[in-house]
Amino acid sequence: MHIPTLDGISRLGTGVMTLRGVVGGMNEVLGVEDLWRIYPMGDSQIKALRGVSFSIFEGEMMAITGPSGSGKTTLLNCISTLDAYDQGIVRFDGVDLSTMGEAEWTRLRGREMGFIFQQYHLLPVLTAIENVELPLLLMGVDHNDARKRASATLKLMGLDSRSNHRPSELSGGQQQRVAIARAIVHEPRVLFADEPTGNLDSVTSKSILAALEELNRAKGLTIILVTHDEEVSSRCGRILSLADGCLLRPEEE
Repeated sequence: MHIPTLDGISRLGTGVMTLRGVVGGMNEVLGVEDLWRIYPMGDSQIKALRGVSFSIFEGEMMAITGPSGSGKTTLLNCISTLDAYDQGIVRFDGVDLSTMGEAEWTRLRGREMGFIFQQYHLLPVLTAIENVELPLLLMGVDHNDARKRASATLKLMGLDSRSNHRPSELSGGQQQRVAIARAIVHEPRVLFADEPTGNLDSVTSKSILAALEELNRAKGLTIILVTHDEEVSSRCGRILSLADGCLLRPEEE
């Protein structure tokens, strides 16, 4: 079987489309079918995901919700190649991820995906602009170009006046904005956000959500957001609810 290279993946959305990939004129970015994740626990098993199936379309801002232990983060990790899965299919732009190796997964994450987490994961010895430009430098982008793109992205996030500050000199909300800038500086197709407002107060949380909404609206960035906060999920265009590793139907929520 021919395994597509990542250089062609960004073109598959328009070049190779199936009926599963187009619904109502929308391109399927991620398709998930019968996804299972099972962890061994002594003589027993923990079924973290149980036959989950859904599609995510270009330009959506979607929330994955559920109580603690429902499988939200496990699902996010599996569909973003951060974790393996035991059974099922995950497609990115029509490409079955199981046909790709670890090196291709790494390249896919680096080029087509962005990640933000509850913890900011900024390097404390680097300034804001150095943190943001780091992914570009790791991709081999020229330093001057990387610096210009990092500066423009920080400006987009309202932090151009804080570009030379280290994380310890920034508030929690400012650090999360730097983390968002770092996640989008390479212009990914999909942004994965795992509890991005979990460590923030309500006022700062609203400002971070407003920033994400603007990226979704103005840039057409597809955003998949894990949260247990109903106020956060209500700001998204679509909500998927999990319980005990299963995707609930709307009437079951």
